[in-house]
Amino acid sequence: MTKTYLRELTYNVLGAAIEIHKALGPGLLESVYQECMKHELLLRQISFQTELSMPVRYKDINVATYLRCDLFIEGCLTVEIKASKTIEPIFEAQILTYMKLLEAPQGIIINFNSVNIFNEGQKTFVNDFYRPLEE
Repeated sequence: MTKTYLRELTYNVLGAAIEIHKALGPGLLESVYQECMKHELLLRQISFQTELSMPVRYKDINVATYLRCDLFIEGCLTVEIKASKTIEPIFEAQILTYMKLLEAPQGIIINFNSVNIFNEGQKTFVNDFYRPLEE
């Protein structure tokens, strides 16, 4: 995996979200957008896991709570789907935690409750796993 590959993958995932948003607009539940994203990713032949459970480990124990990532795409891109007024700081903390637990170099929050996905409806994050990737 390279930074170029990750940029192209991110571009394609955001393209899928934009296509859904153009067709349906804002105002639906997250679950509706998630189902549409899964369908659109399948149509684009992009592999993903959905509702991926991640155990929380602390000092050699598994804590009973499991976190659920909306989409984990091609083993490197974490996607959280929202239908919220704004992208809240707690959503940012959530995606950063998922990225760390999944060892994913990049993550995206996609907020379908926005006027324009590309401008204010998405936020991309990178972490320490991103830095060593080749261009």
